[in-house]
Parts: sequence; structure tokens; C-alpha cells
Amino acid sequence: MQDIQNGISAAQLEGAAWRKSQRSNSQGACVELARLDAGTVAMRNSRDPQGTALIYPASAVRAMVSALRTGEFDYLVG
Repeated sequence: MQDIQNGISAAQLEGAAWRKSQRSNSQGACVELARLDAGTVAMRNSRDPQGTALIYPASAVRAMVSALRTGEFDYLVG
């Protein structure tokens, strides 16, 4: 079993299948996500695919996506 901790290099995440939103822009400034197991999700900057990965509980990612969908963070961008 791989030892995964927050701040690990994304290149070290064995078997991670990185995905980004279909709504991503063409400039490549995107966040990519990879499900590591049933309870853990990794995030990385698409411009630095070998860089740092942030590791979150899947429940936290679900809460963030839900908040984004309802516009809870719209005040941050306009």
C-alpha cells in the first residue's frame, strides 16, 4: 500500500487517473482531480502535472462541489 500524504508529488500517485472539468478553458489553467480510493481524492494544477498534489477526503470534495453548484462562492469572482 502506498503512503499518501498531503503535499505528495502528483507523479508519485501510482495509478491516478487525472480528470478535469469539461468546462475547462483552453489556456490549461485548470484543477485536475483523481479518485485514489473510495474515501480519498487528489487535486493538482494542470500546468504542473508533476507538482504537488493536495489530498482531501471525498466528503470534503463533495461538499465543495455542492457549494460551487449552488453559487456559494460566486462572490469571490465577481
